[in-house]
Amino acid sequence: MLIKILLIIAIVIQTLATLYALRLVRTTKYNSVWILFIVGFSLLSVERLVQFLVASGQYVPRGWFAYLGIVISVCLSIGVMYAHKLFKYIGRLNRQRQLLNRRILTAVLRTEEKTRSRFSKELHDGLGPLLSSAKMSLSALAREERDPEQREIIANTTYVIDEAIRSLREISNNLSPHVLIDFGLARGVQNFIDRSAAMHNVKIRFTTNLRTERYDPDTEVILYRVICELINNSLKHSGCKSINLSLSQSSGSLSLEYTDDGRGFNPQAMMDCGMGLSNIASRINSLGGRFQITSSRGRGMRASIHVGVAQGVPPRKK
Repeated sequence: MLIKILLIIAIVIQTLATLYALRLVRTTKYNSVWILFIVGFSLLSVERLVQFLVASGQYVPRGWFAYLGIVISVCLSIGVMYAHKLFKYIGRLNRQRQLLNRRILTAVLRTEEKTRSRFSKELHDGLGPLLSSAKMSLSALAREERDPEQREIIANTTYVIDEAIRSLREISNNLSPHVLIDFGLARGVQNFIDRSAAMHNVKIRFTTNLRTERYDPDTEVILYRVICELINNSLKHSGCKSINLSLSQSSGSLSLEYTDDGRGFNPQAMMDCGMGLSNIASRINSLGGRFQITSSRGRGMRASIHVGVAQGVPPRKK
C-alpha cells in the first residue's frame, strides 16, 4: 500500500514538473535541449504509471520497462551533455535584452537632450532679443526729462526686465549647458559648481585632472547631469556643510568620487522612492558604467562612478 501511495505522489509531482517545463518552452524559444528534458520527464511519469499498474497486479510486458528506461536515459543524458548550450543561449538572450534596454534608454536620453537644446535655443534666440529691445527702449525713455514718479516707474520696470533676462539665461543654461557644449566636461562642472556655491552657504571642493579633453557627447552630458543631480540632492536634502568631488581620467575610464557630510540616508530606500538615485543609476547604466553609493544616518554619503571613455571625440554640434 505504501509503495502505491509513493508512486502516486511521484506521478503527480513529475506530471506537474512536466507541465511547468512545457510553460517555459516559449521562454527558451523551443530549444531542443529543453524539449529533450520535457520528453524525459514525461516518460518518467509514464514509467511510474507502469510501476503503479504492476504494483496493482496489472500485467505489463517486461519489454516496456526496457524500452522506457533506454529512451529516458538517452533523453536525459543528451540533455545533460548539451545543457551548457541551453545556458549559453539563455545568457545570450539576457545580454540581448540588456543591450536593447540600454539602447532604448540611450535613445530616450538623447531625445530628452535634443528637446532641452531646442527649448534653450528658442528661449535664447526668441525671447532674449525681445527683452533686450524692451530694455533699450526704457533706457531711451530714461534719458529724457521725467518727473520723479515716472523715473521710479521706469527704474522699476528696467529692474524687472533685468531680472527676467537673468532668469532667462539661467533657465536656458540649465536646459542646455553652453559651457559644457563649448568647452568640455571639466569647465561645465566647474561653472555649475560656481553658480551653486554662490546661492548656498555650502563649501564645494572640486578637483580634476581634466583640462580640455573632449569625449562622446552622450558621455559628457550624462555625467554632467549626474553630477548636477548629486549636488542638488546634497544641497536640498542632506543639510551638509561641505561637498567634495573628484573627477579624473585614467586607463581609458572616467572616475567620479563624490562625498558630503550631511545627515545621511538609507540608499536602498531612496532608490525605491526616488530622490533621483534610480535616475542616476539608469543614466550610468546606459553608458555601461558602474554606480555605487553608500550612506548611513549621521555619516553623510559617498558615491562612486566609473565609465569607460574614448578620447578625441569631436564636441556636439550646436
